Amino acid sequence: MSEINKDQVVDLSKPAGEGMVRVTFEPEGRTVEFAFDSLPYDGHGEPMSFLDVAENFGIFLDHACGGVCACTTCHLWVKDGAKGISEPEDKELDRMDTAADLQLNSRLGCQAVIEKPGTYVVEIPKWNRNYVQEGKPAMVKQD
Repeated sequence: MSEINKDQVVDLSKPAGEGMVRVTFEPEGRTVEFAFDSLPYDGHGEPMSFLDVAENFGIFLDHACGGVCACTTCHLWVKDGAKGISEPEDKELDRMDTAADLQLNSRLGCQAVIEKPGTYVVEIPKWNRNYVQEGKPAMVKQD
């Protein structure tokens, strides 16, 4: 596996290349791109989950339980690309019953697995952005 460039700049004027995954994390507006199934896995959520992608690229997505589907701190909304991710399993659906502001596009970042190349956009809800959890630095966008 190749080394991940955490500071990459993605040309959004062009579509994602053949066999590539492009993920945009909102509201930060941070977009990352990598070859499908090429990320090193370090035990945060399911391999190739949005939490796994975030951890590989230094993007903060709170996950108080360590990504084992025992809380809802990595709750996010899938705004684009839902057809390319795994269907939620019973354990995720059961856990989501306790999530705040549940929507039809709600998923747990630790469980929503990218299953094919493509473009994905996810939003971390404003009320779910805990920038002091786990000692992560604030990534608040300045106007």
